[in-house]
Amino acid sequence: MLPRIESEQRMDRLRQRLAGLGLDGALILYPVDVYYFAGTRQNAALWVPVGGSPLLLVRKNYDRALKESAVTDVRPFPPSREFASVIDGNARRIGLTFDVLPVQHYNFYAGLLAGREFTDISNVNRELRSVKSAWELEKMGVSGVRLSEVFGQIPGFIRPGMREIDLAAELEYRLRKAGSSGRLSMRAFGQDIVGLAVAGESAAEPGCFDGPITGRGLSIASPYGSSLGIIGENVPIIVDYAGSFDGYMVDMTRIFTFGDLSPEMEKAFDISIAIQAWLEDNLAPGANCEELYEGAVRMAEQAGLGTYFMGPAKFVGHGVGLELDELPVLARGFRNPLEAGQTIAIEPKFVFPGLGAIGIENTCAVTDAQSERLTGLPDEVTYL
Repeated sequence: MLPRIESEQRMDRLRQRLAGLGLDGALILYPVDVYYFAGTRQNAALWVPVGGSPLLLVRKNYDRALKESAVTDVRPFPPSREFASVIDGNARRIGLTFDVLPVQHYNFYAGLLAGREFTDISNVNRELRSVKSAWELEKMGVSGVRLSEVFGQIPGFIRPGMREIDLAAELEYRLRKAGSSGRLSMRAFGQDIVGLAVAGESAAEPGCFDGPITGRGLSIASPYGSSLGIIGENVPIIVDYAGSFDGYMVDMTRIFTFGDLSPEMEKAFDISIAIQAWLEDNLAPGANCEELYEGAVRMAEQAGLGTYFMGPAKFVGHGVGLELDELPVLARGFRNPLEAGQTIAIEPKFVFPGLGAIGIENTCAVTDAQSERLTGLPDEVTYL
């Protein structure tokens, strides 16, 4: 459970940012954000005034929220006509996370709080959540150990003639048995992938997922991830999964193959490892996200592989935590300096259309001294 002191510190940081924007409070409605600040993921609205105590208003389930919440003032969600009286009448300017709030929900609360002014605090919320506390880093460290343990089992159950979906199903079964939630929260609209176990040209299939590799998927209606295709020989088998344990996830990719890899694929993998090492060496407080991305691109271009670097994706690392697509992002246009406590999945990969894809991914924490890897499995290709 979320320690009360942890919850209070998070809301204190939120209050400071709200006050700096001239806001009177924030209404936190998105379940992941409610969990981050209040410690429960029950269906609830969290009111955080700049001056005063937070209030958790629970739709369902009140009894569970009462037991789980780090917030002391927990009440059933009031009737619509009473909602405005529960929120401080002097609070005129209220923050909302527009990035995830459906229009229908916005209109509902705008109706309940007629005359109040609403301001988008999406970036404030995401920036606060990007810096992990020691408590969160410990959670993510445990997730890294557990995910690595399950990945370490893959050579024992992957078999020639397996379909991609068979490999995915076996891996997901073991992740669930190890305690992973089986679902990966993502903030981006319509991005709901579980993981990737893809091989050969299927791995290079372009698609809708906002990452370097999408996979062919099972159908037009489910066009990402593993397919019904048989895993071939002498091609890279990419296993790219996140494990979400006790809410916090880490992300990892490893390469397997039945037989040998082509010289082109071996070279691309070696460059992936070199780029990863350079990024880890430079993943430090104050480092510029855009400059890290540009440095990775230069290394790929110097190796003659710039055309294939990251496929359709325009990043080389993304924040992880309670969600798979947190801040920061190592990409062009993201110029904010890194901060100690941020956790980033570094994933230099190469996509060769019609042939396949290859690369590496590990989740790292930015520390005061140097980056710390949270996923501990060796990086090497596993030849089966």
